[in-house]
Amino acid sequence: MANTYFTEDHEWLRVEGGVATVGITDYAQEQLGDLVFVELPEIGRKLAKGDTAVVVESVKAASDVYAPVDGEITEANTALSSDPSLVNSAATGDGWLWKMKLSNASQLESLMDEAAYKAHIG
Repeated sequence: MANTYFTEDHEWLRVEGGVATVGITDYAQEQLGDLVFVELPEIGRKLAKGDTAVVVESVKAASDVYAPVDGEITEANTALSSDPSLVNSAATGDGWLWKMKLSNASQLESLMDEAAYKAHIG
């Protein structure tokens, strides 16, 4: 079964079998507004926690999306190239951004669960 975690920077990750699917939260996409472009990460790229992994551009602004943990990119959501609005319509579903193989699963302990994240955003 997958476990879902959240960051203070409004990323979510769903972990299953040592692989995390990462995206931005519904709260984050609401703040950004309609997305018009997503710069997808390169497969095989190694990320350290806090590295900029993706840039999303909305009608309001461009925003970095950070790696919530260390790992290696294994897949990018190529559907976003032709339809970045998937992030707006399904932020925690079909609007995921990338998948990564975790390098250090103990980093998950520093992330929030859903209840803590809801308290964080008020």
